[in-house]
Amino acid sequence: MCEQQPEEIKRKVRSLAIEAIDKSHPTAWFEELYSQANGDTNQIPWAKLTPHPYLQEWLEKERPTGLDRSALVIGCGLGDDAEALAKLGYKVTAFDISSSAIDWCKKRFPNSVVNYLVADLFALDPCWTSSFDFVFESRTIQSLPLSARSQVIESIAKLVAPKGTLLAITSFRDTEEEPDGPPWPLSELELSQFKQWGLQEIRRDLFYLEETSVKQLRIEYGSVFRH
Repeated sequence: MCEQQPEEIKRKVRSLAIEAIDKSHPTAWFEELYSQANGDTNQIPWAKLTPHPYLQEWLEKERPTGLDRSALVIGCGLGDDAEALAKLGYKVTAFDISSSAIDWCKKRFPNSVVNYLVADLFALDPCWTSSFDFVFESRTIQSLPLSARSQVIESIAKLVAPKGTLLAITSFRDTEEEPDGPPWPLSELELSQFKQWGLQEIRRDLFYLEETSVKQLRIEYGSVFRH
């Protein structure tokens, strides 16, 4: 989730997120946001119509080969990250809780080889466990309340195949105190939960959003054993 956005959009996102949390369905607000946008990307604060720059930089630096390898994009939004991975030869599955977002992806990329699906991070297909060589998570966890964090981290970690990679991008907070949100940046203690589910941190890179002091992390994890 982008922290630099018009105040009106910030207020709308916060209102939708808090309302969804109050109804015990913390992911429901994504569909409301996408459906109410009516095709206007300016209403989607994270929609840049280009791959995430931290993902793109990593791909250009690491030059992974996607041949005969599977990839999963979590909370794929409008599909740019999924398409970037598909261009490298990955067999890509990309999902979002919002059916409007998935329909939007299919309209943007009508000839795409990406398998776009509506799916709920809190109720994923058990067949996906340990199934993906590369998993990309960009700011999905931080858009959900702290009460859901452990469950979400477990769900994401279990998707990574043995010897697979998770690349995660998130805002980061230096304390364990609950932050004001959304977004709710992750703490070191929360990030350490990935290790509990068999992922070893390989590398982290620190960034700052332009003209702010908000810390952004890109962390590469490797799977060390089968779940």
